[in-house]
Amino acid sequence: MMTVSTEIELRPVPGPRGLPLLGNLPAFGKDPLSFFSSLRDEYGDAVTWSLGSRPALFVAHPAHIAELMAEVEHTFEPGDVGWTFAKVCGESILRSRGAQWRRKRAMVQPTVRPKQVRGYATTMVECAQQRGNGWREGGRIDVGREMERITQRIVSRTLFGNDLGARADVLGESLSAIEWEMGAEVRSLRLFLPPWVPSAARRRLLAELAVVDEEVGRLVRTRRQAMDRGEEREREDLLSRLLAARDGQGQRLSSKEVRDEAVTLWIAGNGTSTTALTWTWYLLARNPGARTKLTAELQRVLGDRSPSFEDYESLTYTRQVIKESLRLYPPAWVIPLRAKAGARLGGHAIRAGDAVWCSQWVTHRDPRWFTDPLAFRPERWDGESTANTSWQTWFPFGTGPRTCVGARFAQVETALVLATLARRWHLEVDPGEVVPQAVQLLQPSTPVRATVRAAAPPST
Repeated sequence: MMTVSTEIELRPVPGPRGLPLLGNLPAFGKDPLSFFSSLRDEYGDAVTWSLGSRPALFVAHPAHIAELMAEVEHTFEPGDVGWTFAKVCGESILRSRGAQWRRKRAMVQPTVRPKQVRGYATTMVECAQQRGNGWREGGRIDVGREMERITQRIVSRTLFGNDLGARADVLGESLSAIEWEMGAEVRSLRLFLPPWVPSAARRRLLAELAVVDEEVGRLVRTRRQAMDRGEEREREDLLSRLLAARDGQGQRLSSKEVRDEAVTLWIAGNGTSTTALTWTWYLLARNPGARTKLTAELQRVLGDRSPSFEDYESLTYTRQVIKESLRLYPPAWVIPLRAKAGARLGGHAIRAGDAVWCSQWVTHRDPRWFTDPLAFRPERWDGESTANTSWQTWFPFGTGPRTCVGARFAQVETALVLATLARRWHLEVDPGEVVPQAVQLLQPSTPVRATVRAAAPPST
């Protein structure tokens, strides 16, 4: 077990007074980003508040966040974020606890290790190329929608190979609708509805989920039957690796467990990368100096060819652009946890059952850790960060035992997709500020529209 302790004492103070029964839910639901930012700015680094009748603690100091995340699976556990989340992800690695979580992580993590991600790099580049080939000088695009089509194709091929065919779009549309419902529930009174209470939103969710379960279930059954008959050819996709995985006792994942992991990997892989790439194009369009530096690096490293996995480490500035984008607009914007018996944080006892929240959005934009925090400056990641690296100041994929197993996949994917497209095209995003909306992920509240321009070579 990893243990992190801090000498910075945790001293919680009461936050804003809430309403009877609802607590601070109305303010949180209206604008979670402003709500959490105001807790830090107006009250401090440790603030008590309430989500409905549930007592909660918000922590913002990186030292406490590092300690908190290191204690997950020991004295803290991931919080349950609603009926919808449970229905969609089942008992996947995201929702498992204790021995079950350790078993599943040991079986799932090898499917996305660096060696496997290396094998997926060609698919990432090919999918970006295919979409980019359809762009034309002066053409108009919805950036988010274009990025979603690319990442959906990537996750479809890396997860299921080519087995979905034309059904990949159907599955993708259903999963996109499901992601929206998951985020909407967290910010509304639906979060407190008992599981047996019907609602229009739940009916919509179940209809989309039926499509997903039919498609994924069919693939799992077909592959498993072929494997049991010894007829399944060797494949490199994630589904085959999940089906072939064995735990320490030689047991494999059940068909339901494979379904849960496959759906979770799809949602995490597609939504996170779509959102990250959309915000990255938006930031590059608003910062022409950074776009010029990116173009210069792509010309120097790639010239007239497309990137490969071997180029990833050489694309230093490209990776800095992605890292800075993830700092300013982290797709996963909040982490809810729950205290177990004996929980302590910063020397302060936390009552078992209480929720403890931290937010990437708040900490990533804190002027104490990042100079000029609202500015897009990829150069801040050139060598030593301006942040205190002994604390948790940048954690878009979480940290500690529960770090996202697909973090490496997502970082390689976003960098290679960006490099593939930016080598040929510049996206001239329409003027005006795009406001982030905190749903399941940190998404633009309005479509990011752009005019496609041929990427001009850097001036000499």
